[in-house]
Amino acid sequence: MTFLLLFSVFSSLVWSQQSEPTPNAAELGVTEQEEDMTDMMLQQSNLTEEEVQKLEEQIKSDPNNLFVRAKLIGFYSHHQFDSDAARKEYVRHAIWLIANHPDIPAAGTPAIEMDPVIDPDGYQEAKRLWLKHVETHDTNTAIIGNAASFFLISDSNLAEQLLKKAQTLEPKNPKWPQQLAHLYRLEFNRQTADSNSNPAIKALEQMEKSLQLSSSEVEKFYMLADLAKNAFDAGDANKAQSYARELIALAPKYSRDWNYGNAIHYGNIVLGRIALRAGNLDAAKKYLLEAGKTPGSPQLNSFGPNMTLANELLEKGEKDVVLQYFGLCAKFWKMGQEKLKDWTALVKGGRSPDFGAQVNY
Repeated sequence: MTFLLLFSVFSSLVWSQQSEPTPNAAELGVTEQEEDMTDMMLQQSNLTEEEVQKLEEQIKSDPNNLFVRAKLIGFYSHHQFDSDAARKEYVRHAIWLIANHPDIPAAGTPAIEMDPVIDPDGYQEAKRLWLKHVETHDTNTAIIGNAASFFLISDSNLAEQLLKKAQTLEPKNPKWPQQLAHLYRLEFNRQTADSNSNPAIKALEQMEKSLQLSSSEVEKFYMLADLAKNAFDAGDANKAQSYARELIALAPKYSRDWNYGNAIHYGNIVLGRIALRAGNLDAAKKYLLEAGKTPGSPQLNSFGPNMTLANELLEKGEKDVVLQYFGLCAKFWKMGQEKLKDWTALVKGGRSPDFGAQVNY
């Protein structure tokens, strides 16, 4: 998922809390409908069995009611690992959407991803459909971009080819270099210690290209955290420091923006890692605590805080500041209370936690 897609996962529309009757797709304008579809497909749905059955009955009589289809996909995508039946229904609805509406934004969300190991048949059918769409509509960047999103995790080489094709078709669109940067960032996070290449260098190059193509300050505000992280991991501490400082300096202007908490958090994490690498332990500790003072964000509140700097400080024996950081994170990461308790116990016991996905993402 791109940075902006992660935000959409936690948009203000919480479908499970809505009580209004489901509107027909024709009752919504295209833009509004597509926006709501994307939100619903990426929101966890707590529908009752009776509610699901009613929606299925609506789909039988009105297959193109995309509003209802999105609600079902949102439900099944979050429950597909609960039972084989739920997974089967998820695949059925996702395949229908790919086959019939490959160009709408919702078709390019993580809710339409399939695992080639868990769902080999569904994945192969989806792959066949996407490749056919791309071949048939070889200049339609909406379809090409959605196809790239589908293959982002399962086939990064194919995703890269598709994004480069979209970039060639729309060389002035900042979306394509930004998505390529995201792909290279994923490669960086997956690489092993003995890797001969550094995908962060390519990620930085593409993010800077996207920055050059962007026209507004707020777009820059959304990109600066990724620019700082990629610059640091690409080995350019000067650029990383410059981007991180600019991010923190710009943040007060956007204190009501969803990205404000991310800016405070990641700007300080990057500055702290730079300080630590330069041997300035006191500054690194200060930046860690400043990162923990973030008010949170849609992403941080769910996926949790970044633990890279905390992990590096633990390696230096700095337990006390890391424990303080855990306490600060507990104020916004309500979903991670148990993890924080476990990590606190481990650190107090002289052991280092396995932070998993919280490190270097």
